[in-house]
Amino acid sequence: MTARERLHQLVDELSDQEADDALRYIVQRREDPIIAAFRDAPEDDEPFTAADEAALAKVQADRTAGVPRISYAEIMRKHGNL
Repeated sequence: MTARERLHQLVDELSDQEADDALRYIVQRREDPIIAAFRDAPEDDEPFTAADEAALAKVQADRTAGVPRISYAEIMRKHGNL
């Protein structure tokens, strides 16, 4: 069964409310300029550098050592809009 055939089958099984919700979702994804910008953005082809490797190694070492993480929300509570 193809993806389109499976989708048709699932659509046929939706209630009217579910179909309306699904339609709104699909329309929004097709028309939202932010979603379109991400969808149509070129693939990141920037090379991975030695500095990138070192930064990731430091993060992994901190995680292994049990260094506590600070969430973005916590930083904002503590320091406000930076």
